[in-house]
This record gives sequence, structure tokens and C-alpha cells, in this order.
Amino acid sequence: MSDDLQSLIDEWDGLGVVVSRHRETGSWIFIALHDATLGRPTGGCRLRTYRSPAAGLRDAMRLAEGMTYKWAAMDFRYGGGKSVLAVPGPLEGGPRRSLLTRLGHLMNALNGGYGVGEDLGTTPEDMAFLATVTPWVACTSGGGRAPDPGPFTAEGVHAGIEAAVAHLEGAPDLAGKSVLVQGVGDVGHPLARLLGESGARVIAADIDAGRARAVARECGGTTVDAREAYRTECDVYAPCAIGATVNARTVPVLRCRIVAGSANNQLEVPEDAERLRRRGILYAPDYVVNGGGAMAFGLMEQGIGDPAQLRARVRSIGKSLEEIFREAEADGSSPVAAAHKRALRALRREASAQ
Repeated sequence: MSDDLQSLIDEWDGLGVVVSRHRETGSWIFIALHDATLGRPTGGCRLRTYRSPAAGLRDAMRLAEGMTYKWAAMDFRYGGGKSVLAVPGPLEGGPRRSLLTRLGHLMNALNGGYGVGEDLGTTPEDMAFLATVTPWVACTSGGGRAPDPGPFTAEGVHAGIEAAVAHLEGAPDLAGKSVLVQGVGDVGHPLARLLGESGARVIAADIDAGRARAVARECGGTTVDAREAYRTECDVYAPCAIGATVNARTVPVLRCRIVAGSANNQLEVPEDAERLRRRGILYAPDYVVNGGGAMAFGLMEQGIGDPAQLRARVRSIGKSLEEIFREAEADGSSPVAAAHKRALRALRREASAQ
């Protein structure tokens, strides 16, 4: 795998990338634009520390590609894009605002060529500030504060877990099912709450053990050491933190029947989907099951603001997954292959109409 910026850009099949160095904070800014077939490339802004600038760019590219298929799988009129702020360490106050200001100026230079929202490491407050610099921030028209996408994403994942259980057992009943939620932050926490309300037995795992204990207490669940998450017996493994946790090292030791969570890029490499299938583990493709936040923001951009209507639309992710599971079973393929076909159909239909 490439480990320098030039090689990554040479090998990528996307539209292009914007790269900027923010000297004040020692940060790198990457805006990856993957595809505009369905509309303006749109995706969240991730802020985290990477081992190298190339690792940050690689993450932006993978996430942007994932957004292309996420929007296409939902048949929404947006393209695939993502931004990454690769910071050297924790960043708050003036330096953080300065970095966001630079991102806003880059977006203004693109003149609407990329739309942004919250993602891992950024907050609604960050988006509210960014909206004072650029108009291309989701759901902040009129200077308002964008809602937190986490609960919407959690709602979609919950519906997806129900769909996976129904596919295996004939009914979406979660009562008594054990669900290991890996990462109980902005999405994992509301997901754990929904699971607890559904009668599921929540197992919380987080690098912040105190947070895991607090969420477990709230949901009547238990905790497990974050290092033991992959080896813990459960019905559902729900990765809700970083990506690439499903890989050649973890698939052989997983003790679950279903993998369905909110993390982006859960598979380290595409072949991991087939590894899961061979082990008889049902996988809910990440860009489908975690699409609730993006879907809700897309609907709000269209003027739909009724909470009940938004919730109902987000929960339609479950129906989409039911169709994907059935198609994969009929084809003898992985759900990832079936979801990819579904997304490509939407992209080709739009391309042929242009």
C-alpha cells in the first residue's frame, strides 16, 4: 500500500484532492472528491492524529469513496466527498478555529464543489463556527447550529441490526440478544440506549473504560475490556469507533453471528467480506447501515424537519438491508457485493440520463 502523497494520488480513481498545509498548527488539510455523478460531493469532516500525512490522505480517499456508495445506495442526489484534518495532537480554542477557518476558505475556493458536515473528531460547535466562514455546511442555513447526526446514525444502525436478526431468525426481535457495542461515543451511546430499550443485552467496550461503565449502567448492560472485544461471545458485534477493525487478524477470532455497526470502512480490505461470509457471519455493509446521519441531513436540506418523519425515513435502512441480504443469498455472494451492485445501478442510471 502506498505511503506517500504522490503515489496515493497517482493510484486513486477519484475526481481529485485538495491538499493544504496549515503551518500555524502543523496540520494537514485534505479534501477528497471521489464522484459527482449524483450531485455535489458531500461528506463529513474528520479530525484526528495520523502516523503520517499519507495516512490522513488515504483515510480521506477511502471515506470519500464510501460516501459515493452511501449516497448511491440511498439514491440521494449527492456525490462522494470527505475532508480530513490531520492534526499533530489535541487542538482547541484559537488554533482549532484557525484550522477550521482555513478549511472554510478552501471550500469557498471550490465554490460549492464540496459540502461538509460533522464526523469523527469534529462537533456541532465546529460546524456552527465553520458556517460563519463558508455557506457549504449541511443544515446550518441562517446561521443555525447543525443538529447532531449521531442519534440519526444510531437509529439506522438499530434498524439494520433488527433486519439482520430477522434475516437469520425470521423476526426482528432483539429481546435477549447480546450486542457488543465497540465505541460508545456519539453514535455508540445512543445505539446502546436503543438496544437496551429493545430488550437486548448490551455489552459496552471503549478505550475509555469509565465511559463504557457509565453507558452499561444506563442500559442495564455489562462491559468488556476493549482489547477483548473481538473474542467476546455475542450475537451482534457493532463496531462504532474507528474503521478497519474487521480484518484478516480479527475475523478468525470473532464469536458473533452478525457484524453491524456505525464505523466507516469497517473492512480493512475488500476480501474481508468474503472471509466473514465463509465463517457464516452476516455482515451489514457499513455504508448502508451507517447512513442514517447522512440521510437525515439530506432530508433536512430538502426541507423535511419533522422528527417522526425523519426517524421513519432513517429506519427504512432496515428494509434496504433486507433486500441486500436476500439478493446476496440468492447470488451466493457477500452482502457487500450485493450492496455494491445496488449502488452501481443508481450511478449508472443517473449517468445514462445525463
